[in-house]
Amino acid sequence: MDRTTGGAPTRPPQGVAGAVLLLGVLLAGAAPLIPLAVLVYRYEPELLPLFAVPLAVLVAAWRIARDRARDQLTDPLTDLPNRQALLLAAQESIAEHTEGYSVGLILLDLDRFRSLNDTLGHTAGDRLLVHIARRLHRALRSGGAAGSATRESIDDVFAGLPRHYRGRPMVARMGGDEFAVLLPGIGCPDSLEKVAKALIAELAAPIRLDGLLLVLEASAGVCVFPQHAQDAESLLRRADVAMGHAQRGRTSVEQYDETQDADTPYRIGLLGDLRRALETGEVQLHYQPKVAFDGRVVGLEALLRWERPGQGRVSPDEFVGLAESSGLMPRLTDYVLEAAVGQLAQWREQGLQVQVAVNVSPRDVLNPGFAQRVAGHLVRHQVPAHALQLEITERLLLDDSRRAADTLAELRGYGVGMSLDDFGTGHSSLVRLRSLPVGELKIDRSFVSRMATDDHDAAVVRCSVELAHSLGLTVVAEGVEDDETWERLHCMGVDAVQGWLVSAALPAEQATAWLRVHRTGAPPVERLGSGVDRLPPAIQPVLPPVIQAAQAAKLEIQAPKQQSWAPTRPQ
Repeated sequence: MDRTTGGAPTRPPQGVAGAVLLLGVLLAGAAPLIPLAVLVYRYEPELLPLFAVPLAVLVAAWRIARDRARDQLTDPLTDLPNRQALLLAAQESIAEHTEGYSVGLILLDLDRFRSLNDTLGHTAGDRLLVHIARRLHRALRSGGAAGSATRESIDDVFAGLPRHYRGRPMVARMGGDEFAVLLPGIGCPDSLEKVAKALIAELAAPIRLDGLLLVLEASAGVCVFPQHAQDAESLLRRADVAMGHAQRGRTSVEQYDETQDADTPYRIGLLGDLRRALETGEVQLHYQPKVAFDGRVVGLEALLRWERPGQGRVSPDEFVGLAESSGLMPRLTDYVLEAAVGQLAQWREQGLQVQVAVNVSPRDVLNPGFAQRVAGHLVRHQVPAHALQLEITERLLLDDSRRAADTLAELRGYGVGMSLDDFGTGHSSLVRLRSLPVGELKIDRSFVSRMATDDHDAAVVRCSVELAHSLGLTVVAEGVEDDETWERLHCMGVDAVQGWLVSAALPAEQATAWLRVHRTGAPPVERLGSGVDRLPPAIQPVLPPVIQAAQAAKLEIQAPKQQSWAPTRPQ
C-alpha cells in the first residue's frame, strides 16, 4: 500500500538496481525468495538492500558447491577429467545409444614410469605427467601434428564413422601413470587398436625435461561396448585386463579377450577345477623326445596335459596363463618339478639315463628361494642335478635380468642345466643373452615350421644357429614335422631336433617304452641310400625288415621309397 495515496498501488520504480538485484537472486538459485523480493521491490524499495547479505551468502555457497563438484570430477594435477568423470561420461554414452551404436575405451599405462619417477624425483614426474596429458589431449583434438602418422591414423578412423555417430572424445587421468580415452561412436576393436597405436607413437616422441631427453613407452588395452562389456564399470575393468595382458606380453596394444580374463565365470570355474586337479593329481606330464642327427636321445621335454572332468582337454596355454595371472604358478611349478624329478628317479632305477627339461615361468625364477626349492626336489628323489634342465623364455631377460641371472647362476652351481626356450619371439638383447648361464638355445617352432617354404624364416634359423654356436651354446629346433625341414636343419648345423617327426609327447608309460627302444643311442648306418641316413630315429624301428637287417649287418643297399614305410603321425 502507498501511504500517501490511501492504498492505491504505486507504479514500480524503474531503477536498474532493482532489476539487477532480482536477476541476482534468480541466478543465485534463490528462486523461493523471488515472490518476497517482488513485493518489497513494488511497495518497499528502500528495503531492497537488506537482500544483499543473504544474496552474497547464497552466491558464495553456490560457487563453493560448483567448485567442489568440479573438483570431484577433475584430476588436480593435469586438470583432466578423473576416473569418476570418465565413468559418468561412459554411462551417459551407453544410456543414449541407439541400435548399432558403440562406445570404445582405450586404457593407457606408461611403462617403467615408477623407476623414472624415483630417479628424477616426484616433482619432475608430476611435470612429465602434465606434459603427457597435454600431448594426449592435443592429439585427439587436432589429430596430432600436421603430416604426422598420429594425425593420419586418427583422422582415418574418424573419417570412416557416420556423422551422427561421432561423439566427443574424452581424455581422462585414472591415477598414477594411467590415462584413458573414451571414444563414443567407435565400436570396431581394430579401429580402436589403430587409434591406440597412434597415441602410443605420439607419446614416444622425445620429451625434454630438466635438460634430459626422455623417450617414453606405453601399453594400451582396448575394449568396446556392447561387444566386450554391457556397462561402464565392466568396460573399464576389461580394458584394464587387456592393458595388463599387453604389458605382460610386451605387445604394446591388446584387445580384450575373455580367455585372458581371470574374473569371468568360466575362468573362475576353471581356476577352481585346476586347484582341485593339482590336489588329486589329474594334471599329467607327457614327455617329448629331443634327438641328435646321429640318433642319440639328448633328452625329453616335460609338457603339461589336463583332461578336465566333463569338459575334455584344456589347452596348456589357457590354464598355465590362468595360473600365472592368479598366483597359482608357484604351486603348479612345484607340482611339475615333483612329477618330473620323480619320473627321472624311476627311469634311472630302470637303467634309462636321460635328461628331462621343465618349463618354468619368469615369475618362478624371480621368486626368492626358487633355486633351493629345485634343489630340494632333486635331493628328495636322489637325482643328480645334471639330469634336470630348466627352460626359460626371453621374457625373463626383460623383467629383472640381474636377479634372474643370480638365481640361474645358483642353479648352475648345483649342476642344473639351462635352456633358453622360444628364441626369436621376444625382445632380448645380445648383452642380456650373454649374461645368462644357459647352455642350450631352442629355436621357436614358428620359424622352424615354415623354413622349408619361407626364405626369411630359414634365414632367421640360420642366423640363430650361427649366433648360438658363436656363444658356445647347443641348438635345438622345435616343431620339426617333415623330412625337408629335418634335412635343412642338419645342413645348417643344428645339434638336435624336437617335433612330431621324431615323436609326439607321450605319457610316462609310453615314453618309457620309447626310451627302451632308443636308449642305446647307436647312430644309424651312414652309407644307406639317399635320405635314410638322416631320417629321424623315431621312425627307424618301422623300416621294412630287409632295411633293418641291412642296418644290423651294415650292408649297402638301396632304400625303398619313403612312403612305403613312413608311419602315420600321432593325432
